[in-house]
Amino acid sequence: MRERRRRKRRSTAMAVVLALVTGTALAAGGVAVTLAADGGSDGSGDGSGGGGGGGKGGGPKRPFTVAFGGDVHFEGMLRARLDSAPDTALGPVAEQLKRADLAMVNLETAVTTGGTQAPKQFAFRAPPTAFRALRSAGVDVTTMANNHGMDFGETGLTDSLAAGRQAGMPLVGIGRNAAEAYKPYTVTVKGAKVAVIGATQVLDDNLIQAWTATDAKAGLASAKNVPRLVQAVLAARKAADVVIVNLHWGQELNSCATPVQRQLAAQLADAGADAVVGSHAHVLQAGGYLRKSYVHYGLGNFVFYNSSGRTAQSGVLTLTFDPGPGGQGGAKARGAKTGASRVAKADWAPAVINGGIPRPLSGAEAQTARTRWESLRTCADVRPGPS
Repeated sequence: MRERRRRKRRSTAMAVVLALVTGTALAAGGVAVTLAADGGSDGSGDGSGGGGGGGKGGGPKRPFTVAFGGDVHFEGMLRARLDSAPDTALGPVAEQLKRADLAMVNLETAVTTGGTQAPKQFAFRAPPTAFRALRSAGVDVTTMANNHGMDFGETGLTDSLAAGRQAGMPLVGIGRNAAEAYKPYTVTVKGAKVAVIGATQVLDDNLIQAWTATDAKAGLASAKNVPRLVQAVLAARKAADVVIVNLHWGQELNSCATPVQRQLAAQLADAGADAVVGSHAHVLQAGGYLRKSYVHYGLGNFVFYNSSGRTAQSGVLTLTFDPGPGGQGGAKARGAKTGASRVAKADWAPAVINGGIPRPLSGAEAQTARTRWESLRTCADVRPGPS
């Protein structure tokens, strides 16, 4: 089923390229108006299909899975992999992403060959084949709301949006204005409408103003503007069966969730986010239930150079959502957090980064890594099960 979806998406992506060449206006509004996870665009960022879904308004809502990976870039040794074999650039972990009905990562780089480097120590960029590598690995949607999304200025941002559209890769957390940056990517998966929002709480102090999207300026969705982000979640809650927020937040090399992370997680959960998933710290942080929402404070590095020790600990988080009425909340819970948690199951599959890419663990090694990850809840406010 997943393979059929990928073939269909490749065909649709080719149609997008043809449309761009011939000047056909497939969609307006930039980043949020992109291909759905099962192909096609209706010009509103609202896709249909996905994982054998029943389409818009048809068929029962059935449980589905969403897989998440952490920070990704293609610098150093990873650039050689991208240049030589983009379709296998993510290595064996791609199989875990492909098994999910929907998969998402945080792309921590500007996708551009131009622009002017921002005044900062570390600036990342990648060619447009980065999106080909992600799609080939099973990634369906990407957030670029992070402290590297505009490393090459507004030119890099514009190039990233164009490359994403051409590759058929939906992007969130970035846009030509604030409305686009905060707008969710929506897709129907197994009959359920899913909304995915991206935002960053991490920006270099000297770049906050330049990088933050406004009503009149391109940029990133800022999680520092809590009321704006909460409003985006509230709006998504009214229209979607499942709301997911992917955040760039936390303190580098701190395995504990910070008070700022905890406060924002609670605010987003209260606004109706079913899952809040984040990264940035370069080390793993705790994951678990915050009342009826699922919060993973830090997925760590994923496809990332210069990783060793704690910074090489990685993995794939797979959440099973049950949006069906009477099961985990369903449509009658729209606009309010009622009933049981929509996250029926959470699975953490540990990996270790070797040569820049995550190598999935198995057997005793996996169990040891999973136990170590579960112990991180001692300095967070999440639990193994919903409350």
